[in-house]
Formats: sequence, structure tokens, C-alpha cells
Amino acid sequence: MSAKKKIYLSGPIMDEHPELAATWRERAKQQLRDRFVLLDPMRRNFKDREVDSANEIVEFDLQDVREADIVIVNYSKTSIGTAMEVFYAAHDLGKFVVAFSPFDFKDCSPWMVRYCTKILPSLDEAIAYIRENFITQHID
Repeated sequence: MSAKKKIYLSGPIMDEHPELAATWRERAKQQLRDRFVLLDPMRRNFKDREVDSANEIVEFDLQDVREADIVIVNYSKTSIGTAMEVFYAAHDLGKFVVAFSPFDFKDCSPWMVRYCTKILPSLDEAIAYIRENFITQHID
């Protein structure tokens, strides 16, 4: 049996309510952990806006992006960190980036449209898309 693919959970943290930042990630983990390893940046207990953790936060997040096979993106609001992770994952590393967003296409940043492989209207649709396209079916 092959190793489980890894998914990085990208989305606003610093300028997001902590419960909102955590809730969608918990739902994704519950629905995908049977077939994937989930890399949640919130598993680390760094304090935003403290000088000594800024470089650590970024470097650990970039390490997770490098380690991931797929990136799920919560594109519910503008987030510099999320946009940087998306660009790094897609442009620099060639990763598959699946976003979910309440925005209509016309309201999406052209940068997010360009560097997200797929943008779907909800987390549930993003999860279904990943399950449908990234679970290898073994034929006996």
C-alpha cells in the first residue's frame, strides 16, 4: 500500500477569529484523515506579531507546503500569508491547489484565479473534489 498523500490546510489565521480559523480545518481533517495526512499550521502554538516567532511561523508553514502533495485553501477573505502560500505552492513547486471561496469569479483576485488550480464554492465541494480525484482506486 502506498503512503498517504499529504494535504496542507492554507487559509487566514493572523487576521481571522481563532474559532473560524480552526473550525474549517477541523472539518477538513475529520472528512479526509482516513485517506490523507493533514498538515495544519495551527498545530503549532506561535503568537502572531511577536518578532521572535515571525520567521519561525513562515518557515514552518513553507516547510509544510513543500511537504504537501495538495494544498486546500480557504479563500474567504484576503490574506497575505495565504496568497504567499498559494503562489509558492503553485508557481514555485507545481503543487495542485484546491480553493473554496464564497466569491463569484468576478470578485476573485486574478492572482488567486491564476494560481489556484481549482476554486469551488464550499469546503464540502473541495473535499469531494479531492476525494474524487486524489484517492487511487486499487483494482485486484
